[in-house]
Amino acid sequence: MNWPYEVRIGWRYTRAGRAGRRNGFISFISGVSMLGIALGVAALIIVLSVMNGFQKEVRDRMLSVIAHVEIFDTTGNGLDRWQTLAEAALKNPQVAAAAPFVSAQALLARGEDMHGVMVRGISPDEESNVTPLAEKLKDTVLKKLQPGAWGVVLGSQLARSMGVVEGDSVTLVTPSGQTTPAGVVPRLKQMTVVGVFNAGHYEYDSGLALMHIDDAARLFRTGGPQGVQLRLKDQQLAREVSAELTASLGPQVMVRDWTRTNAAWYDAVQIEKRMMFIILTLIVAVAAFNLVSTLVMTVTDKQADIAILRTLGASPRSIMGIFMVQGAASGVMGTLAGLGLGLLIAFNVGVIVPALESLFNASFLPSSVYLISRMPSDPQASDIVPIGVISLVLAFVATLYPSWRASRVNPAEALRYE
Repeated sequence: MNWPYEVRIGWRYTRAGRAGRRNGFISFISGVSMLGIALGVAALIIVLSVMNGFQKEVRDRMLSVIAHVEIFDTTGNGLDRWQTLAEAALKNPQVAAAAPFVSAQALLARGEDMHGVMVRGISPDEESNVTPLAEKLKDTVLKKLQPGAWGVVLGSQLARSMGVVEGDSVTLVTPSGQTTPAGVVPRLKQMTVVGVFNAGHYEYDSGLALMHIDDAARLFRTGGPQGVQLRLKDQQLAREVSAELTASLGPQVMVRDWTRTNAAWYDAVQIEKRMMFIILTLIVAVAAFNLVSTLVMTVTDKQADIAILRTLGASPRSIMGIFMVQGAASGVMGTLAGLGLGLLIAFNVGVIVPALESLFNASFLPSSVYLISRMPSDPQASDIVPIGVISLVLAFVATLYPSWRASRVNPAEALRYE
């Protein structure tokens, strides 16, 4: 191809420096700069992919228990006609299913052992359409939740800490008591443990109790379901759908999506990911600006060539373009190498980490300590594309000053001692 001579000369300088024909030290510095860019880009991709993987694992386990969106009644009268509210919500194209619920805090006691729990009253038939956990358990423990039987399903960690198994009795203490001549007396209800669930999320396994919605409404005196929970087709659109439902359903209900129900966790993950991106981008920036030293030494070494090109009619802009091509080529090659290495490792973390654990006879994520015992990875284009663009921009910016200095070389001064 008939490329402009600036591109051809700049590429020839890049290849000559890389081969070490003219100056081995410049070649070494240039190679280190490219390697630094590649390692920085690869590290950024790998770290963000692993963070995405952990976020996805925890989020999926969390959303296997709770709904994507919850609609609460604000009148305090209970939702006698929750189907009407559910039908109105289902008109939104993103809403896939709806189910009623009652939610309240209580104390669960067995002997002198007491634990604070979140009690969720559910309808086993409708609940299976909303949460994956209920769908998984609908034909086993959830079918044992019959109205009037006063059965309860406990999280695995909660049942273990209380030392109860299926068939044991526990006492549920509600926060609102009943008034008697002797004063306010807490309301107690004897419950039978009809099953245990394991969601894989410690918060719910250790603090959630499920019971039939009719029993929960009677026990907590809500007069019916407290709200409706929704499953969305795309859980990432929960905030947008929540805003749409708030506008369409009116002021008598409160709409809350899963990102606000777990706001502390969601915000912490977003801030951590953003800060990690900034910190690791500084590594790429340092490597990219190493190109400055490479180009400064190249310009010094090539002053005679620059002077000859100027005497042959090359403009200062063309001289600047030659060295910008040389620096940009190093940046592009380093970025592409980093993208390739980062994606190779990110897509094979599930193979690489077990191999390293076997090699060093160690466990990086012991199941007895961490919620997740394997190293997950989820490379996303929304992370990878900005990484590549930022790396290329930094490499391009690093070439500007040395290239400008090259364009200011005086041919007469450069050739005086040649």
